[in-house]
Amino acid sequence: MHKAKLDRRTLLATIAALPLAACAHRLPVDAKPGIGVATFNIWHDAGGHWPVRRALLVATLRTADADVIALQEVLEDAKKGLPNQAETLARDLGYTGVHFVAPEPEDAPKRYGNAVLTRLPVIEVARRRLEPLSDYRTAIRVRVQTRSGPLDIVATHLAWQPEAAAVRAQQLGDLLAWLPADGTPLVIMGDFNAPLDDPGLAAMGPPRFTSALAPGAAPTTLNPARGHPARVIDHIFVDTAAFAVSGARVIGDTPVDGEYPSDHFGVAARLTRR
Repeated sequence: MHKAKLDRRTLLATIAALPLAACAHRLPVDAKPGIGVATFNIWHDAGGHWPVRRALLVATLRTADADVIALQEVLEDAKKGLPNQAETLARDLGYTGVHFVAPEPEDAPKRYGNAVLTRLPVIEVARRRLEPLSDYRTAIRVRVQTRSGPLDIVATHLAWQPEAAAVRAQQLGDLLAWLPADGTPLVIMGDFNAPLDDPGLAAMGPPRFTSALAPGAAPTTLNPARGHPARVIDHIFVDTAAFAVSGARVIGDTPVDGEYPSDHFGVAARLTRR
């Protein structure tokens, strides 16, 4: 029997035909115990396949069923006619909250940065350019309301060079000093460009934080099919005093018709309040 093949036109047609109301209906606010979170470096518009990768990202993120999603390498480019990718994905998924940060001015024709999507009520949003400013890295904090109370979600993307552990440490030191010290539980997600044992990530270890994806739980979050070495550099760091990790997994690591959502895989986790 001939087996149907999922091609790019089918993927795009599926997304285009999916009503936003239907998406929202499948994404009830904070309906499950705990909270679902996910992070994904979406690889901007690289490879010239953004329409196809967009469909794959939507399908992957929908299966993650996260209440809050952190995105990195989000691009908006007026000269290319490319709307903000985070806003596009939020609309496709039916998420009501989308918040973006970039080092460029808000009126710049091209901006590149991090975003948070959420289907939870938003209390406040704060943005920061991280020290050293010469590395053009940013962080965004979105405080959301959960059944258990307020929660701060932070999305960031750190220095990429393997030898830049000291820069990553400076960036995280600046980020942590910037965050409110009011006892609000905290989850920090993103592409940290380093494995858990990197000296630059020392501030994200115990006793304050736990990695949702335990050491050795996955071989890589970089996509070997895109020429990357196997390294776990995309992380969800959880406030140890506030949450237990009830499950975590890599997402977006299976190709469809030879295409992947990104040159990274994502990470999704379910967190339960202590």
